[in-house]
Amino acid sequence: MKNISDSEWKVMKIVWNKSPMLASQIVEALIQETDWNPKTIHTLIRRLVAKGALRAEKNGTYYSYYAAVSENECVQEETKSFLQKCFNGSLNLMMANFIKDDKLSEEEIDELQKLLDSKKK
Repeated sequence: MKNISDSEWKVMKIVWNKSPMLASQIVEALIQETDWNPKTIHTLIRRLVAKGALRAEKNGTYYSYYAAVSENECVQEETKSFLQKCFNGSLNLMMANFIKDDKLSEEEIDELQKLLDSKKK
């Protein structure tokens, strides 16, 4: 799947939350949280269909839109893209960067340690 833009993520979040949806329902939901023009939202929906992230099914005179990929799949894809773009694909470099620059609480350190320990098993 091709990477999706920040604006397209907003559309996907709406559809992941409640699917299937008519375009008018997607537009209505997004207008409540953005200042986007309905034409812009329709363009984003078309792009997502073309990218394979949304699936459209004709029901009479309307189309119902379904997520063709799960939120988890998109998160994984975005993570890989970010890792490649910013850290040449190195998970070690990314983790070191975040750990050095972030002020982690004891709780967060313990949680990370548990995750790392579980990977050893």
